[in-house]
Amino acid sequence: MDAELTALASAAATAVVGELATTGWQRAQVALGTLWRCVHPERAGTVEAELEETRSDVLAARQAGDADAEQGLVGEWQSRLRRLLAADPSLAAELRRILAEWEPGPAGNGMVITMNAHASGGSRVVQAGQDVHITGE
Repeated sequence: MDAELTALASAAATAVVGELATTGWQRAQVALGTLWRCVHPERAGTVEAELEETRSDVLAARQAGDADAEQGLVGEWQSRLRRLLAADPSLAAELRRILAEWEPGPAGNGMVITMNAHASGGSRVVQAGQDVHITGE
């Protein structure tokens, strides 16, 4: 397997494990299940179930502050993705598309919004992740 596909498998594994720790984890489950169906349709359901187990493991690792356990999960999925790409290198384009879709901000569909505010006295704070229209006082 060439270095580019190995790097892609590594980046994808990191993204998958990270995605599993979010409320949008099911899109990772669906995306990887779809990829597996292209090469090993008989194993796609198992992969989806294993992603659900990995979600539980990554949440537990984060709760415990166990970065090594989380890295172990990344390593497991890196191996699986590397084998999948070796079986069908044409899936690389689809995997890149999936990763781009998960990118936060304008490049992808994922959105990251961090808001902090502190009001004192008679101050008013309005925060929103989209347009806000305030009328009247």
